[in-house]
Amino acid sequence: MNRYQMVTLALAFCVTACLIGVGISIGEKSPLGILGCIVVAFSLMGFGFSYKRKHMR
Repeated sequence: MNRYQMVTLALAFCVTACLIGVGISIGEKSPLGILGCIVVAFSLMGFGFSYKRKHMR
């Protein structure tokens, strides 16, 4: 497994953890937790897409 695949795999796990965090925050009825996890998940996804575009050229 090369470096590109390791980074994208790590990003995928982090985004998945954030989405799980959204579910946990909903269960705990924590609006700040929900918002925080969504913002972090979207930020990581955006970074992943830009990383992919940079390395696919």
